[in-house]
Amino acid sequence: MDERVAITLFRHGVTEENKRGAYIGWTDAQLNEAAELATVDVDQYDLIFTSDLQRCMQTAKRLFPNRKRIPVPLLREILFGEWEGKTYADLEHDIQYRSWIDDPFTIAPPGGESFAQFGQRIEEGFKSVVEQVIESPNQRGIVITHGGVIRYLLTKYAPDKRSFWEWKVPHGSGIELEWKRDDLRRDMRCTSLQEVPITANQNG
Repeated sequence: MDERVAITLFRHGVTEENKRGAYIGWTDAQLNEAAELATVDVDQYDLIFTSDLQRCMQTAKRLFPNRKRIPVPLLREILFGEWEGKTYADLEHDIQYRSWIDDPFTIAPPGGESFAQFGQRIEEGFKSVVEQVIESPNQRGIVITHGGVIRYLLTKYAPDKRSFWEWKVPHGSGIELEWKRDDLRRDMRCTSLQEVPITANQNG
């Protein structure tokens, strides 16, 4: 069995709500039809996982039109509660919002998730992905998910330590993380990562 296990974290394509700067954690926004997506080698992945929100499901369908896709609801973006669908301009005079902007890792949006709750959920969802990829034939999987989810996982698993906001994760692009199988079983940092750049506008 190959000692290497690779999981690509792929951010969904852009939505109209993304373009206007709205907070859309659990809001089920649609993928923009003209969204640019990185080109991926369809045949290299054993398993294709996706957040169950439409912008991720539609990205996965565009990338892998003829493949089985596995929804993982735990890998949704953070829940913004009462701020869902609103922009900075809508909220800039809200005192609670200003407090959250200053300290988003300890203050939660009203009716939303705290960062700790979000992280616990993501770790649980990613654990289920890891278990399935490790047991798959060539141990390669892809997860189509959200910017916050990917930043969280990179903060935990990337070989070079960076803070949450230091990670730049453009819409429609991905990062492949590679581990030795036993290291991944032990929940250790990956040995290498490689960006999947945007190379084409895929509309089919």
